[in-house]
Amino acid sequence: MREHTKVIKIGERVIGGGNPILIQSMTNTRTEDVKATVEQIHRLEKAGCEIIRCTVPTLEAARALREIKKQISIPLVADIHFDYKMAIAAVENGADKIRINPGNIGGADRVRAVVDACRERQIPIRVGVNSGSLEKNLVEKYHGVTAEGLVESALDKVRMIEEQNYDNLVISIKSSDVLMCVKAHELIAQKTSYPLHVGITEAGTLLSGNIKSAIGLGLILSKGIGDTVRVSLTGDPVEEIKSAKLILRTLGLRKGGIEVVSCPTCGRTSIDLIGLANQVETMAAEFPLDIKVAVMGCVVNGPGEAREADIGIAGGKGEGLLIKKGEVVRKLPEDQLLLALREELEHWEK
Repeated sequence: MREHTKVIKIGERVIGGGNPILIQSMTNTRTEDVKATVEQIHRLEKAGCEIIRCTVPTLEAARALREIKKQISIPLVADIHFDYKMAIAAVENGADKIRINPGNIGGADRVRAVVDACRERQIPIRVGVNSGSLEKNLVEKYHGVTAEGLVESALDKVRMIEEQNYDNLVISIKSSDVLMCVKAHELIAQKTSYPLHVGITEAGTLLSGNIKSAIGLGLILSKGIGDTVRVSLTGDPVEEIKSAKLILRTLGLRKGGIEVVSCPTCGRTSIDLIGLANQVETMAAEFPLDIKVAVMGCVVNGPGEAREADIGIAGGKGEGLLIKKGEVVRKLPEDQLLLALREELEHWEK
């Protein structure tokens, strides 16, 4: 289905039409604090973020977008709630896209003013609808908050903009109910060709948010639905990028980046496997390699279990093994395993 969605340009990037699914996140700094916001965006860029969204609750925040944009290299999206003047100010200050709910910024004249500002600069509008703000008439019509109601609400908002003869649009329909969100995306993909931004809203903390997002995004993306994604987590937004990349790689929708596999601990484990695996995963993020790295806790079974990996390490009592394609290539002290692996990856990179 993604192959048939409309191509939309966001800054220097494009989505839709079968282009690669782009990873988004949102800053949690005060947008008015340019220094802190730019620093966070730079961290997100380094982690692999490809589109960033900032909230714009004030004119000061809107004006800050101009300075922020000068210092970053990915498209900048302005997140607008209720005040149409903020949307116009964000566009005037260089936002590459705005996210609004046309139903809560006022009447048709205000929607027209926002659309006119976007049309002048060919800025796309992301029409966002959340289950938590579904209109009362739709809740009554469908006897509760439902996927059907979400879709109808989103398409109503799209029509509000289409009536202004503007179709430079992206749609997002989000719910914290995973299965409702999946169903809503299945329904809307049949009814529109606009690209879809996919995410499970208010997913939760690192653990619950990742599980809900992996299931929800996995089900949606595996059906060929979705053009951009965000994993919404209560925590450091860099974690959102790590999770989104892993979800896309697991689904075969993205290549590149080291895949780290590690065995579960058992009674044979005599090293801090959990700590070592986490250190390897952090280190691996530094290397733009499309390989698999194994971290094993047992020198007896480790080489065999790491056979499918390109390179691996296994720990024992005071000593460890460096493994390539299931074959032991070096024995070394346990405390040198991480350094030896880094040296191998650096050599691999060249």
